[in-house]
Amino acid sequence: MPALIALVVLLGVATACGDDAAGPAHPADTIGYVVDAPVSTYNAGTVDGAASGARQALVRVLPGFSYPAPSGRALPDTDFGIAAAEPGSPRTIGYRINPAAVYSDGASVTCDDLVLAWAAHSGRFPGFDAADRTGWSDIDSVDCRPGAKDATAHLRSDLADWRSLFGATSLMPAHVVARATGVDDIVGAVQRGDQRELGAIARFWNTGWKLAPGRVDLSLLPSAGPYRIASYGADGKLVLVANERWWGDPPRTETIAVFARGATFDERALAERTDAGQVDVVDIGAGALGDGVGAGFTSTTTPAMNTEQLILRTEGALASAGARRALASCVPRRDLADRILTPLYGKSGASLDTHLQLPGTALYPRTAAVVGDRFAVPDIGAARSAVADAGVGALTVRIGYLAPDARRARTVSQIAAACRPAGITVVDAGSRLFTPSALRAGTVDAVLGGTSATSGAGGAAPATVRGAGLRSGNGANIGGYANDRIDAIVDRLATLPDEVGAEQSDLSTEAERILWQDLPSIPLFLQPRTIAVASGISEVRANPTWAGAGWNMDRWTLHR
Repeated sequence: MPALIALVVLLGVATACGDDAAGPAHPADTIGYVVDAPVSTYNAGTVDGAASGARQALVRVLPGFSYPAPSGRALPDTDFGIAAAEPGSPRTIGYRINPAAVYSDGASVTCDDLVLAWAAHSGRFPGFDAADRTGWSDIDSVDCRPGAKDATAHLRSDLADWRSLFGATSLMPAHVVARATGVDDIVGAVQRGDQRELGAIARFWNTGWKLAPGRVDLSLLPSAGPYRIASYGADGKLVLVANERWWGDPPRTETIAVFARGATFDERALAERTDAGQVDVVDIGAGALGDGVGAGFTSTTTPAMNTEQLILRTEGALASAGARRALASCVPRRDLADRILTPLYGKSGASLDTHLQLPGTALYPRTAAVVGDRFAVPDIGAARSAVADAGVGALTVRIGYLAPDARRARTVSQIAAACRPAGITVVDAGSRLFTPSALRAGTVDAVLGGTSATSGAGGAAPATVRGAGLRSGNGANIGGYANDRIDAIVDRLATLPDEVGAEQSDLSTEAERILWQDLPSIPLFLQPRTIAVASGISEVRANPTWAGAGWNMDRWTLHR
């Protein structure tokens, strides 16, 4: 029996084995939560952090003024504070942090945290390795008196999705940065534009919150949410416990033990933990660990708002649009969707034919019509001609992804088989230590992943979430694609509501014409997600966005 299938069988077993290598079943007040990407940083705003499992694991550890609801829209978190748009255009947003808001180390949550978040994400201040500037770059200034609970953000436009600003996992503790860097006045450093102080702040923001199993400094990790980090063991178990200083409704379960993919996470370790009764909630890309989670769990597989795609490097072997077109010409997009999704859903799956819009939305049919039948099935003649026209000689494409992942391994294998007749060699470059930064470094030519190169959960409803990975200047644009018109379209769409309108439709259609010509990425299908919940656990709710099932973990309830 192959290792991955053996793991699936073991995942369906929820019996305790006290002498198992994973140890005995966890305490009665603990829920074990499996996510399918590493938790390698406390800061989910960095490029690798946003593509990791940090947002799934920490959405109720690092709250903000909103979090993504299952609808894909930003849901206000009034426990944290109140955000309200003031009359007038362009928008001005007033923020009021809950007067009771305090970090688990006793420090007050203040507007200094908002100023730090804006500085890191706005693109105005060099040195920050932020994944996404969308929306943040529209903020012209943030009024904040250091240490205060109130702030005002002045925008340059009528940003439609302003409720996502300063949301969950985007607000990092400024007082920790001040202590670590010696820059006591974060707000003043930003307001003055002090390059020396900002450089120190950026360096810590980028790397100071990295996490490694068995090596964490809890003094750097205060929480302002219902849970806080208690430990990160060498065995890869990240333990979240109820935050004693949380001012809202207390979590219904005292402890969440997060098991995340990474160097210490493998099939054997997960199987042992499941067999020992330590796994209760599994939130993974469907098919990543085999064909299902078996008996003992209630399992549901549904499409996410997460675009499974090939993100292509615009340097090296795929520097020319012709070389990228050659690869797209042999990728069996329609067949991939059918073969990968049909076993998961029990019916034929559909390929995704747009870069920006989601199926089921009013704008999707018109924008999907742009590509039509092009790139639906392999066209070997077109692929060979594109290689010849590009003048690249023999084309080799290394596709990277976080391994092991049975579904993505099958995807790469099918692409390799389809492209071989065109003389294009596709190499499976999946790795246990893979991060999207490998594309920027040139160690791979393409990334097989989700929206903005996420390995696990990703995406949300607004089209600009998917546009973030195509907008120049964004860290999430790991392929280095640059097109002034696409930048202008993404920026304009950010100011318009997603409801169908003539301008939204025209802009989205124009964008698809450009993107299917330039091919900075090749959409495949919406990522299928599996949520599996053991008996005795209630209130676990699937969420098709980047937050995954963790969005309401403080409501998860044990009945045992």
